[in-house]
Amino acid sequence: MPVYLYRGRSRSGTEVRGQRQAASRQALANMLGREQVSPVMIREKGGRRLFSRSRGRVKPKELAVFTRQFSVMIDAGLPLVQCLESLGQQQENSTFQNVLQAVREDVENGTSLAAALEQHPKVFDPLYSSMVAAGEAGGILDAILRRLSTYIEKAVKLKRAVVSAMVYPAVVLAVAMGIVLLILWKVVPLFTTLFTSLQAELPWPTQVVMAASRLVGHAIPFLVLGALGVGYTFRRYYATPGGRRAIDQALLKIPILGGVMRKIAISRFSRTLATLLSGGVPILESLAITARTAGNALVEEAVFKTRGAVQEGKSMAETLRYSRVFPPIVTQMVGVGEQTGALDAMLTKLAEFYEDEVDAAVSDLLTSLEPLLILLLGLMVGGIVISMYLPLFSLIARLSMV
Repeated sequence: MPVYLYRGRSRSGTEVRGQRQAASRQALANMLGREQVSPVMIREKGGRRLFSRSRGRVKPKELAVFTRQFSVMIDAGLPLVQCLESLGQQQENSTFQNVLQAVREDVENGTSLAAALEQHPKVFDPLYSSMVAAGEAGGILDAILRRLSTYIEKAVKLKRAVVSAMVYPAVVLAVAMGIVLLILWKVVPLFTTLFTSLQAELPWPTQVVMAASRLVGHAIPFLVLGALGVGYTFRRYYATPGGRRAIDQALLKIPILGGVMRKIAISRFSRTLATLLSGGVPILESLAITARTAGNALVEEAVFKTRGAVQEGKSMAETLRYSRVFPPIVTQMVGVGEQTGALDAMLTKLAEFYEDEVDAAVSDLLTSLEPLLILLLGLMVGGIVISMYLPLFSLIARLSMV
């Protein structure tokens, strides 16, 4: 059995190096993945580098378009090398173009397509290369690529739903806080100078706002540094396994938003596992890949436990039920799929059902949040404005009596 040198990063970001015996590069990559290590480089001892991260970034939408075009060209009977050369030349993204050129050269030198793709895990993740390997082995590469393109397109749509559900309220709240801080920092001091010069009697709302303005004026540098420190601490904490699990668990418990996040996680799980199983990838490998791409620590943990139970000959549906992460409809349909031998079809139906649920939930969430956020912004700004005008009324009344 060959010996491979490897370099990777653990979930906490620590660099891991070593050498290990394995049947193949993919086998070693799978072993490292199960150990929560993301491989950066794998090469056979004494040989050239066989597994390296590609620099730059390729958008999922670009990958989806490439995959669909690739499937059409393969279905038309064009040679594999010609397809890669043609698709590489038409890419506007230079990073993607270089990756496809490297893949083409490897294929020309006798490497299988899946093995060539494995050398660029930043562009082609384990799910992609495993599906391609199954397609090559079964002689159905065009069909596998069609499934992959559909999967990537659905994943892009799901990610857009996540962004809509989380970014919109966060941006509105950030803008509201920015406006309030700006008013307290620049506008309120002008009124403070006016009231002081006129010796106006200040009601308690005005005094509270003026005290907050003085605090903001002195504390702006500390607030900025504090916000940066909180952001950095949050990122470091989330990079740890315990921190990621705690934050993901907290997200699922947030009223309204937590339900949307749970549906998104279940939809991603169902679509990923269905795509892998329908492509002919073995169930244990499919579950391992699905766990690593779950996007939520609780779902990832539940799927890894399910993989262990399936490896011991237990029912997948029972293990998912005990995890208490998945609702009854998921475990019931998975159980029916196991009994009828149509698990991939059941998971596809689940994915479609939850994708529709996510669309409806995000739409309802944004519809309900928009007036609430506008009301909150109005109360904050309106409260400051009214508190600043209250002393003016008493001043006007006093001047009219003179």
